[in-house]
Order: sequence, then structure tokens, then C-alpha cells
Amino acid sequence: MRLEIRGIEKLSWRERQVVALKESGHSAEAIAQRLGISEGTVATLYNRARKKGYEVVLIIEGDPLGISGDADQGQDLE
Repeated sequence: MRLEIRGIEKLSWRERQVVALKESGHSAEAIAQRLGISEGTVATLYNRARKKGYEVVLIIEGDPLGISGDADQGQDLE
């Protein structure tokens, strides 16, 4: 499983860093400490990025729902 950020090319380098960390579940405080900026700057960068528009997509490898397997092995979809 991995995250993909679509539209990231619209963002500045610092906005990309903040978005990647924020969307990975890090708190504003943790991001600020890691990047050496204030929590207010984290919030500003994140809000700017959201206004520019990007999309986070969760990609799950394989077939976790079991919908592409052999019909004899599972239940019918109907």
C-alpha cells in the first residue's frame, strides 16, 4: 500500500514536503520540528497547497477484495 500525490507539480518544494508529511499522518508540530519551521508556517503552506489543488490516492497492490480470482474459489458477485 502506498500514497500517490497527484497534481504535486503545482506545488512549491516546501509545500510538497509539508503535504507529503501531513498526508502521511504527521502532526503539524512534528512537521514543524522536522523541517525547522513554525507550526503557523506549516499551516500556511498546507492551506496554500490545498488551494492549488492536489489529490491523494491510496494504491493497494494485488487484489485485497478478492474480486479478480477464480469464480469457483469464491462467492458469486451476483
